[in-house]
Amino acid sequence: QVQLVESGGGLVQAGGSLRLSCAASVSSAHIYAMGWFRQAEGKERELVAAIDWAGTATDYADSVKGRSAITRDNSKNTVFLQMNSLKPEDTAIYYCASGSTFASFIQGKPSYWGQGTQVTVSS
Repeated sequence: QVQLVESGGGLVQAGGSLRLSCAASVSSAHIYAMGWFRQAEGKERELVAAIDWAGTATDYADSVKGRSAITRDNSKNTVFLQMNSLKPEDTAIYYCASGSTFASFIQGKPSYWGQGTQVTVSS
């Protein structure tokens, strides 16, 4: 069992930045892939960014490419999402997730989910 604890959400003005963090309770094959999904009110959950264990494979939603960066620190079982130039449409609950394969993760099938952290971008 893997527990994922997110932090770093909050209220920010458009054009600002946020850094989300997510710490996993254990180091195991179940955190080979880690990343973030988000769900805005009235919309389906979507992949924001993903990263594999070595950091050599990443994937981003088109909507955040060029203004977001996902990284991880395996010594701390932690993944980070730096988001810049935030827009009101980035407002959503952001969920950390992990899984044992990168392919299934980016297909929207991670094994474990965090509780979510609210990100609100004001215009």
